[in-house]
Amino acid sequence: MKKILLLLANGFEAVEASVFTDVLGWNKWEGDGTTEVVTVGLHEQLQCTWNFKVTPEKLLHEIVLEDFDALAIPGGFEEAGFYKDAFSEEFQAVVRHFDEHKKPIATICVASLILGHSGILQHRQATTYNHSTSKRIAQLKGYGAAIINERIVQTDHIITSSNPGTAFDVAFRLLETLTSASNTAKVKELMGFH
Repeated sequence: MKKILLLLANGFEAVEASVFTDVLGWNKWEGDGTTEVVTVGLHEQLQCTWNFKVTPEKLLHEIVLEDFDALAIPGGFEEAGFYKDAFSEEFQAVVRHFDEHKKPIATICVASLILGHSGILQHRQATTYNHSTSKRIAQLKGYGAAIINERIVQTDHIITSSNPGTAFDVAFRLLETLTSASNTAKVKELMGFH
């Protein structure tokens, strides 16, 4: 069984988290059955970017990072306080652990800034939210990342993406990394992605 740590910062975008729970959940029941997602945060209750609140299954201090095979992180909004958790030392330590052990790390949109902030994207190809009105690309470049203007950029074991519209693709890319191309194709077909 592959255990995926879904790391949720306060102010995260619900849809960017739910693609991981859905794709990897479909795989658990309809695919090869090898993926299990555990939602983890710093607080007993987390406020999504909008509307609803979420209760993570575990608090970060309750888990053992060695028990996990991959890390998935959704993005969020500064206005919702996202970067307070995202740039915390607790989050940074998680990112560095997964990078040091070369375990898959999948981020959507501005979640790649968490990786940049931790220092692991120095001289590595990556992307982040890339709309022409946004300052995020310049911010990621400031962390020493080599910016690649593509929807999804995969460098070694790290996946970064350019906007929320990439969310399903990132989740499927992580599934393929953890299982196989043929298994991922089966799950995609079952979910109506052709």
